[in-house]
Amino acid sequence: MLTDKRVKAFVPAADAAAAKKFYGETLGFKLLSEDDYGIEFEMNYASLRVSFVSADHLQPQRHTILGWSVPDIRETVDLLKGQGIVFEKYDFLDQDENNIWTAPGGTQVAWFKDPAGNLLSIDHQA
Repeated sequence: MLTDKRVKAFVPAADAAAAKKFYGETLGFKLLSEDDYGIEFEMNYASLRVSFVSADHLQPQRHTILGWSVPDIRETVDLLKGQGIVFEKYDFLDQDENNIWTAPGGTQVAWFKDPAGNLLSIDHQA
């Protein structure tokens, strides 16, 4: 029933200006609309709705809530670092010097956070 429908992802944010700058300028998504309740961006065959919540109600999850598969993870890490992105280092994972982890099956993953503290990722399937 929904398999042929366009996906819309949602992430929470308390700081509208920081979210707009991060998703629009830093990550480069096209702004579609904005109102008092959130901002919507165009993603590749999907859209992203950044929903505004009060700082008291914002509870970023400790797991990945949004991720992108990329053709070259090292190049993408370098590009994102150039935009000021800091990648997460986890003591319980064997990550390389760029904080990229290689899963047992060969998939490479790197994590970073948006201004609200939401955990995002990029991955490359081997």
